Amino acid sequence: MPQTHPATGQATPATVPPAPPTALSLEERLVLTNTEMTTRLDEASVAYEVNTAHIETEPVTLADVVTVPLTPTLQPPPQSPTPVAAVLQRAHHRLLTGGWCAGTFQSEDGALCLFGAIRTESHRDFALEMSAMAVLLEAIRRQFGDRFESVPSFNDAHQDGRVPIRILGQAADLAHARGL
Repeated sequence: MPQTHPATGQATPATVPPAPPTALSLEERLVLTNTEMTTRLDEASVAYEVNTAHIETEPVTLADVVTVPLTPTLQPPPQSPTPVAAVLQRAHHRLLTGGWCAGTFQSEDGALCLFGAIRTESHRDFALEMSAMAVLLEAIRRQFGDRFESVPSFNDAHQDGRVPIRILGQAADLAHARGL
């Protein structure tokens, strides 16, 4: 039976009490939890993107990732029969095992720059050293254009040895392909 509102005298609909809550099944609870977690993860992902948008990141070149262990047992690859390629291969191996440095010919701990490794491995044969440096500069310019005017400027422009050592390996391959 409809009731009347005491102030207005108009009929008001009868209120029906809500049904008692029913227990959710296991599947329904899992779906509900999955939906809630997905929403939370989406919100966290957006928050992360917003909070880190100002941080500059440099893409990683997979070729820069060293895939072999750098241990004292690391053996040099078989030497190329051509003299310039052999010097570049030995210099590459020397930097992998002895370390790379920038800003100086040789660091206090014995690490060498690109030029230092080539000079050491050419055994001070000036003509062989200059040929190796020319091939290395060509490999640098193939990758980076005319951005670097010399091998030392390329070497010193890097914070770590990944890229210089990789380019030195590419120069050895280039010299071998040319029969130098």
